[in-house]
Order: sequence, then C-alpha cells, then structure tokens
Amino acid sequence: MTEIEVRPYDVADRDELVDVVFEAAAEGAPGSEVWGHSASLAEIYLTPYLDLEPASTFVVLADGHPAGYLAGCVDDAAFPSEEERTAAAIRKYALWRQAGPRRFFLRAKYDGVVCRARRIPVAGGFDDPRWPSHLHLDLMPVARGTGAAARLMELWFERLEEVGSPGCYLQTAYENTRAIAFFERAGFRRYGDHPVVPGSRFEGRRMHEQAMVRDV
Repeated sequence: MTEIEVRPYDVADRDELVDVVFEAAAEGAPGSEVWGHSASLAEIYLTPYLDLEPASTFVVLADGHPAGYLAGCVDDAAFPSEEERTAAAIRKYALWRQAGPRRFFLRAKYDGVVCRARRIPVAGGFDDPRWPSHLHLDLMPVARGTGAAARLMELWFERLEEVGSPGCYLQTAYENTRAIAFFERAGFRRYGDHPVVPGSRFEGRRMHEQAMVRDV
C-alpha cells in the first residue's frame, strides 16, 4: 500500500517536484497538454512559486517522493503575471524555434483571429480585489483518491487565513469536469463565462476556461 504524506514544501523537494509537472503534461487530461514542452510549463506554473513564495507551496509525497503539489500566491499584485511568466519561458527556451510549441502558438494566433471576428470571448487574466490570491494544483495518479488533494486545500486555506487574504481564485479547463467538481466540493464556485483558450485542444475541439472563486 502506498504511503501518502502531505506537508509544506521543502527546498529538497524541488527537482523531484518539477518532474511532477512532466508527468502531468503526459497524462492527456483536459488542460494538461498545452504546448508539450514540460520544462517551460514548470517555469510558468511551479518554479516561480518555489522561488518567490515557497511558504505558499504544499507537497504530496507517495512513499517519500513528491507526487503532487499546490503552489499558491497570496497577492497577485506582488507576483509576476501569467503573461509575464509565459513570455519569459518562451524567450528562455526559444520555443518559437521548436516545432511542437510553434504549432501551438500559430494555432493560438489563428484561434484569436477567428474569435475576434466572431465576437467570441477569449481567456485572459483575472483581476478582482475580492479574490487576490490564486493557486495551481497538480496530482499524479498515484496520489488521487487518497484524500491528498483535500488536505492540500486545507493547508492552503490555513495559509490564506494566516496572511489575511479575503479570497482566492483559480482557472481550470471547463472541459475538466472532474477538477471542477473537486473544487466545488472544496468550497469554490464557478465565476463568469467559459471563454475560449486560444490554441488549446482536447479530443480535437477548442478548449475553454472556467474561473472559480472562494471567499476565505
């Protein structure tokens, strides 16, 4: 039987924790593929949190090895935006020169043109002072169904209460009904419409974004 532990992040977790991003990107779940370059995805959705706000990261261990995490930010205004982190990763890895990412970016540009022409909303940033904090959560299959995700959320909410945040948000794939159901059980509610995420596909169809919010 796999032994599961959930605890605050330790710097010794870093290298193995980055591997969790690689595993998640290979799963094929809605929202997991993006442009297929895991190192750059880690530098958008994980390592900035480890470097800039390690106290807001919590780790799942399976038999002593990282198998999931929740990486959070208590104040968006004091953290690089997703757009800034993405641009930095694209420059660092010269992603436009790589075939897979380049296909994604070209498809994203095409989607943007089509959506503007048809007046279809596209996904963007989230900015509302009622919910200044945000999080990302990833679990490998071995940690699912163990209660680890719920414990991650408990630690995150304790962190938000500790710093006095009024609320938090997250953005997930509208098509990822399993994730949405989990977050609703954790007290989040859907917020706004579900705009197109340019470039993203699941089972050949355009994907959409669902924002979710929770008061602390």
